[in-house]
Amino acid sequence: MKSVLPVGVHSAVRVPASSANLGPGFDCLGIALGIYDDISASVGEPGLRVSVSGEGAQGVPLDDAHLVVRAINSGLQAAGVTVPGLDVQCRNSIPHSRGLGSSASAVVGGLAVADGLVRAAGVGNPLSTETLIQLASDYEGHPDNASASVLGGAVVSWSESSVSSVGDGAAGNTPGVSYLARALAVHPAIRAFVMIPQFESSTAVTRGLLPDAVARTDAVFNVSRAALAVVALTAEPDLLMPATQDRLHQEYRAPVMPATAALVQWLRERDVPATVSGAGPTVLALTASELPAQSRDKAAELGFVLDEVEIAPGVVVH
Repeated sequence: MKSVLPVGVHSAVRVPASSANLGPGFDCLGIALGIYDDISASVGEPGLRVSVSGEGAQGVPLDDAHLVVRAINSGLQAAGVTVPGLDVQCRNSIPHSRGLGSSASAVVGGLAVADGLVRAAGVGNPLSTETLIQLASDYEGHPDNASASVLGGAVVSWSESSVSSVGDGAAGNTPGVSYLARALAVHPAIRAFVMIPQFESSTAVTRGLLPDAVARTDAVFNVSRAALAVVALTAEPDLLMPATQDRLHQEYRAPVMPATAALVQWLRERDVPATVSGAGPTVLALTASELPAQSRDKAAELGFVLDEVEIAPGVVVH
């Protein structure tokens, strides 16, 4: 029989945005970025009460279909506990549908809140870091964004076939797949710049543009660049330009994001290691140098707001 958390138990977390791929590391490289959602929950009287402010507040359900609530429930279930009711508050700063991992951040935040409730109450089974990565990755089928938001900094992620995976399928997990990740110690000279547009993109749509097969030369090219990216991120930032080259996804997505492609090209022509952030349309630049003086104006001309953000720590329980 599951333990019931007592009324009044409270948990609050701050979870960072993330960028996936970093150019060549399709579905396996990611980095946490200093744009944050704040999520809190309290065990309350029977029923569910959800409030949302900030980014995307007008377009999300305020019931148990809300992604954060679903993740909280999945976390509580994995921990072997239940609650009589919940009061959930979300203050969002991560833009939605911009390639900054907003859905992964919501899931990681919800799971971390559930873990915080369990730990505060002192009952049930707290969720390990590995379990957070597994459960969060179950939602999207790959752990690049999720593991970055869990671990912070830059990450290498991968999946393996296994007898079973953590959880019971409530989050839509794929049985027999384990999701794993390791953090990279990012070189202290590297700075992160994001260029965020007002327009959105759909990951499902942009992923559908990718071919089922690629030339061997392109595959070898990306393998070498993804390996080089680890060196550049951790030890030799001067290699970030070649280490962020890609032949697997960005050129195929360019036709539906012409402004993004144009901004990436403009920056790279000026030796700025710029890439499409995730599935776009945000542009990410990781560099140990200053941006060209006209970068902000060029970004604005194309409809983007340029900002420097920290390379963020992982999800933090307040």
